[in-house]
Amino acid sequence: MSAFAVIAGVGPGTGSAVARRFARAYPVALLARNPDNFTSLVDEINASGGQAVGISTDVSSEASVKSAFAQIKEKFGSERCAAAVFNASGPFQRKSLLELTADDMSKSWDVSCKGAFLFSQSAIPLLLAQGSSTSSAGAEQHPPTLIFTGATASVKSNAHMSSFSTAKYAMRALSQSIAREFAPQGVHVAHAVIDGVIDIPRTKDWLKDQPAEAKISADGIAEAYWGLHVQPRQAFTNEIDIRPMLEKW
Repeated sequence: MSAFAVIAGVGPGTGSAVARRFARAYPVALLARNPDNFTSLVDEINASGGQAVGISTDVSSEASVKSAFAQIKEKFGSERCAAAVFNASGPFQRKSLLELTADDMSKSWDVSCKGAFLFSQSAIPLLLAQGSSTSSAGAEQHPPTLIFTGATASVKSNAHMSSFSTAKYAMRALSQSIAREFAPQGVHVAHAVIDGVIDIPRTKDWLKDQPAEAKISADGIAEAYWGLHVQPRQAFTNEIDIRPMLEKW
């Protein structure tokens, strides 16, 4: 069978948009802790002629991530991954440093950093296998790609954002290290700084007095991720900023 794509952190926003975009080219595995976040999307993709499977996964658990990838390989009958997207994120909370607990810090780190690490460890061998395949097949196949969804907090830590931003900073550092290690082996690793409010159901009442260009399109993010995936080996982008035209930065 053909190679597949894996998207971790699927919900009713960016994760779903990315899943739909990559499902136009590959079978997709959708990972989320809560099955409600992927069940209807799996049905939608399969009904439209694509191939999708949803797997309940706790990305902060090594056993859960390994089990998810074992199920993916069993389902798709392939050990080659064309693209892996880590879209999961720890809790977003605004608290004074004096109000944060050690548990608050751990919860953010467990998903955004530890989860990204565990996901990458399982994905990289499959991406390398795909890289060997694409090298022999020629330019008609895209380089295997690992993408991390970051945030403004990945590069700028504001007041009351200690738990969220430190975990996002750490994930960005992880992505850079992985990129430098595996780019020479043909794996394209990219970190996306999502700078602004994403236009998803949860944020429908945010910026209500602003035009549509004040929010980031989830479909636009998905297209940007696809654009990263199709870049040739002679022109890898390892970090991309995505923001709406009205965002102040």
